[in-house]
Amino acid sequence: MKKKAIVVGATSGIGLEVARLLASGGYEVGIAGRREERLRDIMRETEGIVAYRRIDVRSAEAPQQLLDMIRELGGIDLYFHSSGIGWQNGSLEADKEIATVETNGVGFTRMVTAAYNWFADSGKAGRIACITSIAGTKGLGAAPAYSATKRFQTHYLECLSQQARMRQLPVRITDIRPGFVATDLIAGSNFPLQLSADSVAADIVKAVEKGREVVTIDWRYRLLVAFWRLLPRSLWVRLRFVK
Repeated sequence: MKKKAIVVGATSGIGLEVARLLASGGYEVGIAGRREERLRDIMRETEGIVAYRRIDVRSAEAPQQLLDMIRELGGIDLYFHSSGIGWQNGSLEADKEIATVETNGVGFTRMVTAAYNWFADSGKAGRIACITSIAGTKGLGAAPAYSATKRFQTHYLECLSQQARMRQLPVRITDIRPGFVATDLIAGSNFPLQLSADSVAADIVKAVEKGREVVTIDWRYRLLVAFWRLLPRSLWVRLRFVK
C-alpha cells in the first residue's frame, strides 16, 4: 500500500518541490495552499499528486479543511508544513510584522495541532515535518517577526516531540531548518549563500525518510549555526549582516 502525504504550502518553492519528490517516490500526495488555480495545474501536471484543496492557514476553517482532505485521501502517513511568509523589515512596518505572526505563529499552530491531533485520535503512526529556519536559532534584526516566529516554531515542535513520547503516541516530528533559499520569500534580497529549492527539497525528503528529528540544510549552514551559537548576546546584537 502506498504511503500518503499532505503538503501545505505547495504552490511554489520548497513545498512544491517536496510534493513533486514525494509523488515521484511513490507517495500519494495531496497539496494545499491559497492559489487554487495553481494547485489544480500542479495536480494536472504531476503524476502521484491525487488531490488538492485551497487552504489559507490564517483562516479559522483551515483545520477542518485539512481534516476533510485527510479523509479524502483515506488517512496520511506524513503531514508536511511549508506555509510561511517573512520580510526584511528594518523599518519595522507593523502590518508586515503582524502578518508574519499570523501566518508563521497562529497559522502554523492551527495546522500542526490539527495534524497532531488527527494522528493522536486515529492511533496511526506517522510523521509531522515542518520547514522552520536557521533564523530561529538567533534573533535577526533585519527580519524580527520572521526570526521570532521561527524560534517559536522550533520550540513548539520540540514540545510536541516530547509530548508524543509522554503520551506514547506513534507520531514523530521533523524540524527542518534550511538556510536562505532562493524562493519568492526572499526574492530581491541580498541574503548570502542562497540555496536552490530543488536541492533543499531533495535533502529534506532524505531526512524525512531517514526519520531525522532536527536537520539543518546544508553543511555550510550547519557550520555557520554552530559558530554563531557560541557568540554571546552582547556581541551578537552589535553585528550587522544585511541592511
